[in-house]
Amino acid sequence: MGKPAEYYQRDRRLHPPAHAPHYKTSVTRSPQKALISLENSISEITGPRFGHNDIGANDNDLLFNFATPGESPIGERIIMHGRVLDENARPVPNALVEIWQANAGGRYRHKKDTYLAPMDPNFGGCGRTITDENGYYFFRTVKPGAYPWRNWVNDWRPAHIHFSIFGTAWAQRLITQCYFEGDPLIPKCPIVQSIPDPEAIEQLTAALDLNATIPLDSIAYKFDVVLRGRRSTLFENRMEGN
Repeated sequence: MGKPAEYYQRDRRLHPPAHAPHYKTSVTRSPQKALISLENSISEITGPRFGHNDIGANDNDLLFNFATPGESPIGERIIMHGRVLDENARPVPNALVEIWQANAGGRYRHKKDTYLAPMDPNFGGCGRTITDENGYYFFRTVKPGAYPWRNWVNDWRPAHIHFSIFGTAWAQRLITQCYFEGDPLIPKCPIVQSIPDPEAIEQLTAALDLNATIPLDSIAYKFDVVLRGRRSTLFENRMEGN
């Protein structure tokens, strides 16, 4: 058996259509003309960059990075962990992984979020870390709550965490979000259901990982990110493939 090729043809059948009528905002956001490809400039490829010194000691611990000393957020304490991999399952070290999410009540710390759930004074809802030599990352946080959104009369977003993965320059950014195994709202969500391939939806679902839990403390979920290839993670800012 020969060595696998470095690059694989992208299976575009995995991608949701740009225009999905049941996802109302896609009607106005979807392109009306054919897409064009723009090459990155040298300045975009080479910089600006981030450094390891930009990461604080508690940046990946959302239980403490915004809390008053001695306090902690309200909600189910969880660990979100996994690896960033390439198309041949090789680890991607030194990648900057950022997350942001709603609190346990389903509300974001954002001035335009007007959901009725209360703000949590001890939860900022964002964190970051850098993958190690094995492509591994982890965060401590609380499980986000579901929240309603103005799509149809009674649509709710499943609990989810947004992920941003940076390469060596800011132009090399991929954005996705992960859901949680067993959430009954996943098959009800018009955004999720715009993805035509059930396996692609499964790749966006963090699996319960009891082996990585901390007894009497935190439940763990595992979410691997595959950057490219035939079965890469679906990235919402690269719908055309990667």
